[in-house]
Amino acid sequence: MKIKKAVITAAARGQRLYPVADTIQKAMLPVVDVDGLHKPTIQIIAEEAFGSGIEELCVVCAPGDGERYVAAFTSLRDNLIKTYQNVDWARQQAEKIDHLLSRLQFAEQTEARGYGHAVLCAREFVGNEPFLLLLGDYLYVSAVVGKRCAAQVLELAAQQDCAVAAVNPTIEHQISRYGTLTGKHVAGQAGVYQIDKIIEKPSLSTAELELQTPGLRAGYYLCFFGMHVLTPGIFSILQKQLDAGSANVLLTPALQELAESEKYLALEVRGTRYDLSRPHGLLRAQLALGLAGEAHDETLTTMVELLAEANTRK
Repeated sequence: MKIKKAVITAAARGQRLYPVADTIQKAMLPVVDVDGLHKPTIQIIAEEAFGSGIEELCVVCAPGDGERYVAAFTSLRDNLIKTYQNVDWARQQAEKIDHLLSRLQFAEQTEARGYGHAVLCAREFVGNEPFLLLLGDYLYVSAVVGKRCAAQVLELAAQQDCAVAAVNPTIEHQISRYGTLTGKHVAGQAGVYQIDKIIEKPSLSTAELELQTPGLRAGYYLCFFGMHVLTPGIFSILQKQLDAGSANVLLTPALQELAESEKYLALEVRGTRYDLSRPHGLLRAQLALGLAGEAHDETLTTMVELLAEANTRK
């Protein structure tokens, strides 16, 4: 299996980030990446895909947002070239933006009919190929030197020729935030499971009864990490929901049906996810990227200074 395409869902308006999301697309909020450069978050997500071997990218967006993304990135590239002539970091950033724009397409979600519907909107772009699915408000820091989180998932999908869900062992009081699954450990492969059951944001009592996974620490469950490699079979499953008149097309039940109809593995990704839409999510992601990258010392110094100031005020 060769996965060349990726889809980023970014059609939601970012209600949890209001009022800032009312003036700027949440995916354009700036963050300092591990290379020390300020970038819009969607560029960091795109580079997660490109740095893992993806060649083509589709952003599922709200009507009109595609043109806004292109205009914003074109303006950013032009300003870098004009303002910072012959400056290496600006030239490198401009080249990355050119690479993004040359491989970027858009699919509009004209109606807010759920996350599954957003994925379905990318059907024409994906065609009859497997694809990497990413969320527009998750950033990642890998714990494996030289291998991104997405690369870990893509590698297993290529080796096993099947769909793969990235998961992370998550403590029980947090599982109500995530899709949660259980499955059988695949012999001889650390952190790999054959998926049996998936439940979206389960209660703890439900998880205790139905989602215990042998081998995990007590009180931990396998929760979605925010990225999947999916086969095109997912689209026919989602289309059935749409044809049945569902006003909210759900991805998790479709993933459960996919697990029942074809090989679908879960991989414990070695890394950490950062949900930008959570309270202080952007701050947590920025600190994590800073500590993981070229700005490690500066970030650490800033944190120590802030903690010292806070302690002084008390």
